[in-house]
Order: sequence, then C-alpha cells, then structure tokens
Amino acid sequence: MPNRPVVVRRALLRAETLYTLALMGGASTAAVALYQAKMAGPLPPVSFPAENPLTESKRVLGKILFWDEQLSSDSTMSCGSCHITGAGGTDPTLAAHPGNDGVPGTADDLRTSFGVIAADASEDYLPDPVFDLERQATGRSANSAVLAMYAPELFWDGRASDTFTDPVTGDVVIATGGALESQVVGPPLSDVEMGHADRDWVHVASKLEVSAPLALATDWPTDVAFAIDTFPSYPELFEQAFGDGAITPARIAMAIATYERTLVADETPWDMFMMGDNSAMTNQQIQGWTIFQNSLCAVCHQPPLFTDHSFRNLALHPNNQDIGREEVTGSPADRGKFKTPTLRNAGLKASFMHTGEFDDMNQVFAFYAGPGAPGNPNRDALLPVPIAPPQQGAVSNFILNALTDPRVANETFPFDRPTLYAERTAEHAVVAGPGVAGSGGLPKLIANIPANLGNQWFKIGLGDALAGADATLAISNQPPVLGVVVPDSVVGPMLASGAGIDGFATAHWPIPLDASLDGEFRYFQWSIVDPGAPGGVARSQTVRVTLFCGARDCSAPCPGDIADDFGTLGGDGLVSFGDFLALLGLIGSCPGGTPGCNGDIADDFGTLNGGDGMVSFGDFLALLGLIGPCS
Repeated sequence: MPNRPVVVRRALLRAETLYTLALMGGASTAAVALYQAKMAGPLPPVSFPAENPLTESKRVLGKILFWDEQLSSDSTMSCGSCHITGAGGTDPTLAAHPGNDGVPGTADDLRTSFGVIAADASEDYLPDPVFDLERQATGRSANSAVLAMYAPELFWDGRASDTFTDPVTGDVVIATGGALESQVVGPPLSDVEMGHADRDWVHVASKLEVSAPLALATDWPTDVAFAIDTFPSYPELFEQAFGDGAITPARIAMAIATYERTLVADETPWDMFMMGDNSAMTNQQIQGWTIFQNSLCAVCHQPPLFTDHSFRNLALHPNNQDIGREEVTGSPADRGKFKTPTLRNAGLKASFMHTGEFDDMNQVFAFYAGPGAPGNPNRDALLPVPIAPPQQGAVSNFILNALTDPRVANETFPFDRPTLYAERTAEHAVVAGPGVAGSGGLPKLIANIPANLGNQWFKIGLGDALAGADATLAISNQPPVLGVVVPDSVVGPMLASGAGIDGFATAHWPIPLDASLDGEFRYFQWSIVDPGAPGGVARSQTVRVTLFCGARDCSAPCPGDIADDFGTLGGDGLVSFGDFLALLGLIGSCPGGTPGCNGDIADDFGTLNGGDGMVSFGDFLALLGLIGPCS
C-alpha cells in the first residue's frame, strides 16, 4: 500500500479545512464530514447515538463544559482536571490515598486523583474522617477520556452503562450507546470529586446560568474562543446547541459526550505503520510489535483499540480491598475485576493500574510475571503473562512510544485545551503574615476558592481551632499591622464547630461583579477566642487574595434585566414588561440573597441589589425605575 500514507494525510488536511468551515459557520454537515474524513485509519468509525447526533455547536459547548472548573460546587475542579490530554487523558497529579485501613504508608495505599475539600449541603467545610480539611482523593485512578467513546461501559467497574437515563426524570434518553453520557453525570454530584453533600442538578444548573463560560481559564483554544465571543453566556451556548437556553443534566451530558467522541487519537506511529508507512516505527518498535502480537498481552489489549473492554481480576491486591466489578453486578465471580484499559497513549500516563501504584513499565512486567497478591481465588486464568527480560525493552518502546499520538502529547487540535485556574493558583492566594498559636497550635486558614469577580460561592475556611469558641474572619484591603489584620469588614463571630482543638468554621463572602475591583488585594485572617493563646486570642496566618476578573466582561449587569419580552428568564439587554411578568412568576421561589436568585434586585424600599427579600414590593418599584435599555 505505498500510496496509503499520502491519502491519509490528504484526508487529515481535508478534515482540518472542514473544521475551519464548521467553526466559521457552525455548519453541522461540515462537522460531521470532519470526523468521517478522519476514519481512514485502523480505528473503527465513531458511532454517535441517534438520540445525540454530532453538531459543531454541541461539540464546542461540551469542550467548554469539560474544561470549566465552575462546573464543580467550589470552582476548583473541572472534568478535565483529572483527564489532562497531554497526560493521555488521565491525571498527571497523583494524590495519596491511604486505602481501606486509613493509614498512610501501608500495603493498600493508592495513588489516585485529587477531588474537593469535603463540605456539607450548605457548602460549609466539613472535616472528612480520612482527609480532614484537605482535598480528598478519589478511590481509583482516573481512566483516560481519550478514545473512551469506544467502550460499551465506563469507569473501572463499568457502572456507567450504555443506556443513559436522565438523572432527574428517570426517563431513558439514549437506549444504547450512551456510556459516555452515563459517565458524565456522576462526578458533578460526587461529594469527593466535584460536589458537596446532597448537591443536586438544580444547584449545578443555577450556577452555570450566572457563570461566564470558562471565566477561570486562560489560553482558550481557537474554537472555544470563537464560540464564547459569539455566545458569551451558558444559556446562549445551550440555546445554540439545543434550540433553547435550558440547562439540564441530560444536555450537559450530551454536550460533553459529543466532545469526547471527537477525541480520536489515530495518528500514532503504529497507525501510520499499519497504513503502509514502513518508516513510521523504529526497528526496535517493530520488534516490540511482533513480540506483543505473539504474546498473551494481545488477548486483552487487542489491536486496533489495544483493549477488549473486558473486566479481569489481576490480583493486584486481595479481593476484599476493592471488590471492583462485583459492586455493579452483584456477582461474586466479578470480585476484584476491573476494566482493561487501552494501551494507546500509555507513554503519557503518570501511573498504571486502577490503583496508580506503578509508574514504570519494568514494574508492570515484573507484576505480570509474578503470582499476584494472595486472596484472589478468581484471578484471571490468562495470568501470569511473562515477557522475557531481553524482550522487555522492545515491547516497552512499542507501547510507550509507537502507540502515542503526537497531537495528544502536544495538546494540539482536537486535543487542545485551556490553562486551568488550578494550574496557576499561586497567582491569587499567598501567605502575607504570621499567626498566633492557640490551644491546638496555629489555626488553619483555608483559601483555595478562586476569587473571581461575581463568584457568589467564595468562602474562607477555618481549621485546627478551639471548638466552641467564637471565631471571626477579618477582611481588609490593607496588609496586616504587627501580624494583625485591621478589618474593613468582618464575618462573624460564629461558634467553631467540632470537638476539642479540632474546631472548624466557614465564612461565606460573595464577591460582587464589579470591574473596579479587578486586581485588588483582600487580606483575610481568622481570630479565635482561646484562653490558651497569648492575650486570649489565637490568630491564623494572614492570606492575601487577588480579586480578578478572569476571561469575562466584569461590568455590572443590569439588575432588572432578568427575562426577554415574553417573560422567559435569561435577559435580553432591555428592561421591559417581560421582566415584570418574570418577577411575578418568581415570587417566593427562592429566599433573598440566594446565589443565582433571579429577581432579587432590591430591598423593600426599592434600593437596588438588596438581599432581604425575594421579589418584594421594593423589587417592583426598582423595576419601574429601570424600564428601558440596560446600561
């Protein structure tokens, strides 16, 4: 096949051209043609469910949602946080998990992904039994999001089935082929991964409604920038993708799944070699490919996907440490079984196995050649699978290099992505002064939430304080004087919860959407009444936080513009009778001051932006004074 590589490269060039047309015109036909043109290689065509067909507007919305940390309850985690494309769609930042015994440094320890700091239904920090007031770690390492579209079931245990059911209505949305959609709706509500206790989809949707898309991220890819510049709010992006601006979990899932179905990593040296380019792989890689084909490795890691999507017990640890697939099926025969991952882009991963415990192929070879951990009566019959030491170098080279798509490694389209806030947090929160120890040592100040303008969910936490004592958060725009923040305002006093010297508290401090605050500093410090501290007052360190606009328009919104001329929520740049109708419909729907509470524009005396009552008589008075274009 001497001409095949040229044909393929022409197809790829055509795909890039079609993408440009889709980007400029939003043409669904061009977007579809893009991915049809990509199907010239060994990988099978990507199947899009009939209930969720490919459109360019839906794909780019999914890409924006996938990388937006505001999808999490505290704006610290995006889907992409655990699925960095340059790491093969997995997490390069490994979190230490102490395993079932809760004791670090023992045999059941894991290396997994970071999640959020534990919080209750009110979004107050709540110490976790294992991680206390530190970021939690997930129970398993992150599987790759790249090429996940081919799997009939997702997650290590396969609990995301191919039948996608609306998590709110219970209706079947996609009868078959919807594993990606099923997977998407799990993490946003998980109180470990992205949510807080009892988080629901109402909270997710209401937050997105008032959040500027990707406001925390920088270095937007071209397609993302074009979409947000054209449709600068989530309701507008959803309307473009689905016909109206309603934000629902099913639509979130379908958009993100559509994006993930376009992450086709089919330009590896092996792909090019199989299409006739004999120079695409080195001699050692070709040798490794030959050895691989003639080994039992290829039984589970079947080309071209280099997985058979099976669930197998490798005896990494005793069965009772993590029952794996049995948790989904209920069958004891599935105890300790986990999904076979693809070997594609394995060379970009920071660790291997669902436990994340191996970071070197030599460790993997040694494990597969060994007996495995005891206590696994159903260890897979194929094991052990030894690769002779003289052959390991060639096989390793093949897996780690010949199966790596350079676009994934270099994060180029369609694997490009923005820079996340979490990758540059040092810009925004720094220690700016010492504290004063109390009965339990130095009180801890928690400041990991982005301080972006308009963040109604900004909060500062307290830990390691005297429980039951009065705690007050001091806030100032000036640095501390002799180690003490002289406050412009305070939150509290409040009683520190907990017991003994493990007291904790949370101060909520919504940040207004005021462009004049961009770049300003705010200094935060906790003071706790504590007889064990010098002078009877313990103090946390002072933390300086930079308020920032982010990638959005931070000019103040028009408070009365909550609907269009027909009373449909969303705003249209004009305060009109439609806004009046919308206010009538909102009476009593949410308490005053609730984040994202449309219609809470005044107090009872008609003063704008009050927080005392939801759509009171004062709101109507204020609205009458705003009639006309927003300014």
